[in-house]
Amino acid sequence: MLEIGSPTSLFFRTNTTCNALLQELQKIWVDIGESDAEKDRMLMELEKECLEIYRRKVDEAANSKAQLHQSLVSIEAEVASIMAALGVLNIHSPVGVLNIHSPIKEKGSSKSLKEKLAYVRPLLEDLRLQKDERVKQFVDVKAQIEKMSGEISGYNKAMIDSLTLDDDQDLTLRKLNEYQTHLRSLQKEKADRLNKVLDYVNEVHALCGVLGVDFCQTVSEVHPSLHRTNHEQSTNISDETLDGLQQMIEKLKTERRLRFQNLKDVVESLLELWNLMDTPQEDRMRFARVSCVVRSSESDVTEPNILSTETIEQVSAEVDRFNKLKSSRMKELVMKRRSELENLCRLAHIEPDTSTSLEKSTALIDSGLVDPSELLANIEAQINRIKEEAQSRKEIIDRIDRWLSACEEENWLEEYNQDENRYSAGRGGHVNLKHAERARVTVNKIPSMVDNLIKKTLLWEEQTQKSFLYDGVRLVSILEDYKLTRKQQEEEKKRYRDQKKMQDLSLNRRESIYGSKPSPRRSNSIRKVNGYSGNVSMPPTPRRNSAGGANSDVMMTPRSYSGHHGQNGYFKEVRKLSTAPLNFVAIPKEDSASTYTYSEPDSPLHN
Repeated sequence: MLEIGSPTSLFFRTNTTCNALLQELQKIWVDIGESDAEKDRMLMELEKECLEIYRRKVDEAANSKAQLHQSLVSIEAEVASIMAALGVLNIHSPVGVLNIHSPIKEKGSSKSLKEKLAYVRPLLEDLRLQKDERVKQFVDVKAQIEKMSGEISGYNKAMIDSLTLDDDQDLTLRKLNEYQTHLRSLQKEKADRLNKVLDYVNEVHALCGVLGVDFCQTVSEVHPSLHRTNHEQSTNISDETLDGLQQMIEKLKTERRLRFQNLKDVVESLLELWNLMDTPQEDRMRFARVSCVVRSSESDVTEPNILSTETIEQVSAEVDRFNKLKSSRMKELVMKRRSELENLCRLAHIEPDTSTSLEKSTALIDSGLVDPSELLANIEAQINRIKEEAQSRKEIIDRIDRWLSACEEENWLEEYNQDENRYSAGRGGHVNLKHAERARVTVNKIPSMVDNLIKKTLLWEEQTQKSFLYDGVRLVSILEDYKLTRKQQEEEKKRYRDQKKMQDLSLNRRESIYGSKPSPRRSNSIRKVNGYSGNVSMPPTPRRNSAGGANSDVMMTPRSYSGHHGQNGYFKEVRKLSTAPLNFVAIPKEDSASTYTYSEPDSPLHN
């Protein structure tokens, strides 16, 4: 049975129709009465016309086939090209697995051209969409790369041309990844450059603030975009801008260094003038902001406008004002500093330099032979030297003060021991007794204090390679004289005690021979023997000092030495260890055991 629509069924239906029409035509011809020759001629013409129609249809079908085949080939080539550009090797489609080498033929020839075209056209459209999307990605990446390359190069055409991306036919993901990697590296370089530019700009801003320079004008000299007034213009990050910022920073740092040193010198001069003229604190507060420059380093100075030309000019003007004021007050300043020098020397017991004495300084200034500034500088140097020397002498001076204090306690104890009413129950008697006991302990330490002071002084002299002078006299000589005087007094006291014992023995012998005792009135009376009174148990030994002074009963101390040198008027005190005369006859017996340690057997505090 024939299938409907098959070529055989169509041929059968065509033959049947043609035969029926031919029979009808022949019947008509018979009715008409056509001859056989005429009939053959018309049949030939009919056959010829049919062949021409078939031939035309065949040609049309062949042309249509060729066109379909050409379209299929073109589509196949475009698919292959797009697949190659996209880097796609195989595509799974309803027609089968297609590849770039033979996208259509691998399926086989079982499908007609129209079927193949129907399957391939959607694939081509899909590939075209993929290509368009890929092209957009490439265009976007290339645009960003070109833009960033221009920003980095400063829109240098030669550099941009060297960075222009070519090979537009390569749309593979590998190539896109390469462009994206390049773009990311440019983005990182841009970010790094932008951070560096911002750091440079911030540093320029800080330097301009310290120097009091217009920041906008300064950065605009490098590039206008560094101080943009709108957000449309991006910050220039080219090498030229970075180099310009670096050069500007170096220029500003050099200017800062010069201004800092200039301001430091001016402020130091101002501080010296302040100290020199004793400027009140409220007047100094006007320049308190810049006075810290002297103690700061260049990098620590960050206060706005502190190194501006206006600030330096203000300080310079103040220095000029003080210099003019100093010239009119120089004589007064010299006198004041000389008085300070003499006061320091008095406190340190050092002889001041006589070359700058008040009288000589006044005469030199009035005569105009010496510049007052030089004279003042000389006095200042002497003040500094005296301060340093006083610091090195401080320990010895402290020991001298303790020794003198002990000598004063000794003097008080002598006066106390000469008081006949010292044991009375009067007001303050108990306090004086305790004071006397403490004084005895202190007095007993005097010999060791003197010896230690001599050792310390000799050590100081060895270290400094000069003599330790106390108000112009060598301290060791004073101490040695003091020790010698003290030793002589102790020997005199010993002879006095021996004499007293002999007197006591003589009185005892007379009592045993004559059987009489001295009357209370006679024993309590005060007699003069060799110029001494008899109510003190400690005789001093008068010794004429080496300078030949008239005070024969004086024990020499640093204070008393100052009275034997006419050039020193600081110390006029003369200290006497004992000035009361002694009575060798009327001393009670119980006092015969008295010693130099000032311990009194009849004292209520004596154990």
